[in-house]
Amino acid sequence: MPSTRREVLLAPSALAAQPGKKPNIVLIIADQLRYDCVGANGNRLIRTPNIDRLAAQSANFTSAYVQSPVCVPSRMSILTGRYAHSHKNRVNYTPCDRGEVFLQRMLSDAGYQTGSAGKLHYYPPTNEHALSTGFGSVQLDDGVPATDPYSDYVKWRNLNDPRRDVHYNATEKGAKNPYRGIVDYEYTPTAWTGSETIHMLRSFGAGPFFIHSSFFKPHAPYTVPPPYDSMFDAVDIPLPKQVTLDYIQSLPLPLQRLILRGTPVYDMDRTRLQWIWRSYFASIAMVDREVGRILDEIDRLGRADDTIVIFTSDHGDQLLEHGLNGKNVFFEDSVRVPLMIRYPGRLQPGPRTNLAELIDLVPSLLEWAGLQIPPRVQGTNVMREREAVFSENIIPEVITGGKQDFYFTPGKGIKDIRHPDAKMVRTARWKLNYYPGHGGELYDLKNDPGEMTNLYKDAARQPVVREMKERLLEWMITADENDQIAPKWLL
Repeated sequence: MPSTRREVLLAPSALAAQPGKKPNIVLIIADQLRYDCVGANGNRLIRTPNIDRLAAQSANFTSAYVQSPVCVPSRMSILTGRYAHSHKNRVNYTPCDRGEVFLQRMLSDAGYQTGSAGKLHYYPPTNEHALSTGFGSVQLDDGVPATDPYSDYVKWRNLNDPRRDVHYNATEKGAKNPYRGIVDYEYTPTAWTGSETIHMLRSFGAGPFFIHSSFFKPHAPYTVPPPYDSMFDAVDIPLPKQVTLDYIQSLPLPLQRLILRGTPVYDMDRTRLQWIWRSYFASIAMVDREVGRILDEIDRLGRADDTIVIFTSDHGDQLLEHGLNGKNVFFEDSVRVPLMIRYPGRLQPGPRTNLAELIDLVPSLLEWAGLQIPPRVQGTNVMREREAVFSENIIPEVITGGKQDFYFTPGKGIKDIRHPDAKMVRTARWKLNYYPGHGGELYDLKNDPGEMTNLYKDAARQPVVREMKERLLEWMITADENDQIAPKWLL
């Protein structure tokens, strides 16, 4: 049922755009940021005063979920408003279907100035390709060494940083924090992305405009320059429960393969893990600094009242929860992310507890701008209640290069996994992760928020398993009906 809580949602008429006036939009994305690593979301150890400031002025979503816990599929879903199995970008650095239409194209066609600063993660990873998707200006940096030849940040740094010969992720040997960076903060990708975002704010003038501001941090590697490297030296961050090999081998086979691929880290030295967490927190503090600069610039330009500001992430980070670093899984640490939307005079600030998907951003923004929502968009207005949210991923992620030997062979699959595509459905209480041919996981999030007790084979919970499978089936059948069913019969 739709929410009627007045402290969160104003009257429907207040949500409509003012006649003839389109709001500016600034979408800020941090990479690999967990929901619980923001002060406003309950973390009392981290330092995020600027993100907290934004949260206090925003509808702050406590149950927002990504549609795929990996960078490219999630980012494509965010900017198309479509599920990963629909837009078909299932793994990193795969080309997007040419029929897909991005938010930047929809807004550009409606008269918006559009720009992107920082990480896009498109393929091919070039400025020219990014411009072809609807951006009018692009300052690109994907943060991956293989894409450095296409990076505007790398080109800028080579012209400006006196220590340009030192790699931007280089660390100082023998430092107390093993992730202490060598490059000065002002020459980091984080500072550069913030500065380029501010430059776009100034250059776009009267608007309307859409700016996509995307930070690589706090994604690994956890390199942090002074003074951030020592910011959490005195803080003992509670670490995840150390899991055993027996626990990992009790999980469905696709999940086992993912956690144990390459060189497993489930038994990592706890001192090093503490420094990873401290550096992860410090990386978030770096992003927070730039968020503050962006918010201050919006205020200075007098644009706060007519600008929608969104802060979110493309997925979280396990940080050794359940024995895994990184993401690609459906545990809350990977799929639940911060989502804050500030729209002065339209959205009432305060916590928003309804389940939401990040594909809901595209239709919400189009609706608030008074624009038509294309039939192929699969999200709904983010303020509306959902009974369930969905996510999906290739588990283990299909890796077709580098040192890993995970290759998908049609008809055979990967590493004894015939069907590596996995699906997740989550309701207010239950989460089902389903791996075709290899069973699944059922978690009671009300009584087991840490997702440690798998009830998938519990006899008493089979009605719940059947109900959740039915939700998955109906979702898979109906999600693409606007793509595949003609509006009328021609014969």
